[in-house]
Amino acid sequence: MEEHAERDISAADIAGAAGVSLRAVQLAFRRHLATTPMAYLRRIRLVRAHHDLVRADPHQETVSAIASRWGFASHSRFTARYHDSYGVPPRETLNT
Repeated sequence: MEEHAERDISAADIAGAAGVSLRAVQLAFRRHLATTPMAYLRRIRLVRAHHDLVRADPHQETVSAIASRWGFASHSRFTARYHDSYGVPPRETLNT
């Protein structure tokens, strides 16, 4: 998942890559990581977006472009998730 976080990945894709059923993947994520496969992928993407925001030039990058790059189609959902995780809106990270 970490190697292909920028791709459009589904839980079924994860199961196929692991050679197990979708249910087996869901159970393994719940049991070992206390989350779902898609929530885990969103977390990876959020961390990557944060990394990009920290390093981006605010004159050349936008929050929307970075969010979109990491698979966040909804700007408002990305902003809410980002704020929940980092305590500031993503534009603040970009502009510091």
